[in-house]
This record gives sequence, C-alpha cells and structure tokens, in this order.
Amino acid sequence: MLPQVGVDTVKVLRRLGYNLDYPEDQTCCGQPALNTGYWGEARPCAEHFVRVFKNADVVVCPSGSCVSVIRLLYPELLAHSPLREEALSLASRTFEFSEFLVKVEAITQVGASFPHTVTYHASCHGLRELGLREEPLKLLRQVDGLKLIEMVRSEECCGFGGTFAVKFADISGAMGNSKADSVAATSAEYVTAIDPSCLMHLDGILGKRQSPTRTIHLASILANEGPKNEGRQNDGPTQAKP
Repeated sequence: MLPQVGVDTVKVLRRLGYNLDYPEDQTCCGQPALNTGYWGEARPCAEHFVRVFKNADVVVCPSGSCVSVIRLLYPELLAHSPLREEALSLASRTFEFSEFLVKVEAITQVGASFPHTVTYHASCHGLRELGLREEPLKLLRQVDGLKLIEMVRSEECCGFGGTFAVKFADISGAMGNSKADSVAATSAEYVTAIDPSCLMHLDGILGKRQSPTRTIHLASILANEGPKNEGRQNDGPTQAKP
C-alpha cells in the first residue's frame, strides 16, 4: 500500500554500502490472519516466508509489526512445523529498519538532509514488543536541518491495530483523533513513525481534518540526501547482506 517506504529503505541501505536482494516471490508474513485468531490460515504464509528468506544473512523490514510477528510469534506458530528450527534461526536474523542501523550496525548518521519540523509517533509493536524507543530518535537527531519536536503522549497508541480498526471502528477512530490532537499540538510539518500502518491510519484522520501536517515514514526522511551525497547511486534491488 505504501511502496515508497520499501524503495526508500533500499536507498538508505545502498547508500551505506549494503548489497541487497529483493526476493520477488515473497508475500505477506501472515500477520492479519494471525492477529485475528486464524492461526491455521496464517501458518502457510509463515512457512512460505521462512522458505523465501531462509538463506538471507540478514532480513531488514521497515515495519516493527511485521518483525514482531516473525521474531515473537513464528516460533509458536511453527512449533510443530518441519520448518521450526529454520524459523527460529530466521527470527534471530530479522530486524526492523532502525533497529538494524542503530542496534546491530551502530549507525546513526546516514547522510540525510530534511529541513523540516518533525514529530515522532512511537508505534506499538516497535515500542512494546521489540523494545525500540531511542533507535528511531537517534537517527532523526542526526538528520541535517531536521528539527525534532517532542509530542505529548508520543507513546500512546494511534488506534489502528489492523483488523481492530474494522471491528471496533468507533474506538479506533477515537484513539486516532486523540493522537491527531497530540500531533496538532506540535505544529510540526510532518509526523513520522517506523510502521506504515500507523501512518496510513493517521494520514486518513489528518486528511479528514484538513491538517497541514503530513505523514512520512522514517525511511523516507533518511532517504533524502544532503548536498555532499548528491549524485550517488541509490536505486536498486530489500533483505540486507552486509
């Protein structure tokens, strides 16, 4: 739904010197079915994911929610699958984008420039399940020209929650409006996060309010290069191999 997020993730990793591969037979990790209780339907998706990525040195994903499923739920989902051991191994080699840069590779400066005011929304899966609190902020603080504005209740859920937004639309909408109030209070030009789903939800709510604040994924901020990096090649095939 937001293909530019994947494209921008590739741009940043290529700029940093990683060799990348994008397996074209990859599909959904199975999270929508899994989170709704349809584990039987989710299992073939998980097994397919493991088969597709089992030979990768590292898998990098610009979505904390997908990574949390692979790392925390695949071991249980595939507990009786012939692919159980491969799933466990892959879970240990799969990282959210900011997690890979900051925690694994100790990189916070990626040569980005983004001369705008930005506020940060802490996505639930990244924060509560992967324990990612400072990693995205460390990257944002190193972006040339970016002014980071702290959001009140930045760690409050935006209300999306996948199928939750459909089954409990009124609750989801109320939570989204509360988050939109927090965004508006910053007067920032952009609100960013590490999960496209949160941004999609917030974009809809902010759009209905005719808010001047736009949504943007962390990877898309980092993909904007400063003058010293202009002219470098950034387009190309995501699954990182250091």
